Amino acid sequence: MWQNTSHKGLVVLGLLALALCACAAPVSSPTETPLPSAFVKRNADWRPIIQVFDGYEMVRVPPGCFEMGMAHGRRDERPVSRVCIERAFWLDRFEVTNAQYGSEGAYSGAQMPRGNVTWFEARDFCAARGARLPTEAEWEYAARGPDGLIYPWGNVLLPDRLNYDQRQLEPSPVGSFPKGASWVGAEDLSGNMWEWVSSLYMPYPYRADDGREDLNSTALPRVFRGGWLSYVDYGTSAVMRFRLAANERDWRIGFRCAKDE
Repeated sequence: MWQNTSHKGLVVLGLLALALCACAAPVSSPTETPLPSAFVKRNADWRPIIQVFDGYEMVRVPPGCFEMGMAHGRRDERPVSRVCIERAFWLDRFEVTNAQYGSEGAYSGAQMPRGNVTWFEARDFCAARGARLPTEAEWEYAARGPDGLIYPWGNVLLPDRLNYDQRQLEPSPVGSFPKGASWVGAEDLSGNMWEWVSSLYMPYPYRADDGREDLNSTALPRVFRGGWLSYVDYGTSAVMRFRLAANERDWRIGFRCAKDE
């Protein structure tokens, strides 16, 4: 009798314990808000779309999100933050050439990228054709995509996909490395020329509403992207960022334009 009563008591205690555990079970955290259906979730889900606007080939960059910066990169590439490009836009497929600009920079040839321009000159050239310079976030997103690639083509440096200092010290005619195109079809985002973007050089995380996209400010240097240096860690990557005063020029700094959809 004693054994049966004790057994029943243990069963009751066990059931109570299970009930208490169930009550104390942690509530699952809410799921992340789904992205709008128009947002691209993976690079592989997109196929490049090329359209000509007033003689300039441009590629469509769809809306989406990506992790901007690199956790093991240089100090000014951290912290990594999630940035969403809310609206689609168009980006020049190639860097602006001497022929398109109407004069030569430091490197002669009609199809050579036009360098040696100030940020102001690049800004005004884009505006004159109804376009603009891409923001730093737009540029990096077009180069890396939702997958957050280190290089436009992947996460490993492949020397046959770009012109950089281990190949030659002068740039190549635009479009010379089609295998290095990014997921949206933009070429030479790594290597060839550095490129002005619209953004003021400010610390990460990137925020478009914190003043860095003020096109009239002269308080800080402007950012240029598109590395080609092998002696800097990830110096040819799509995360590398440099700065220069907006009224200064460098033989190796060119640009490409963006256009709102």
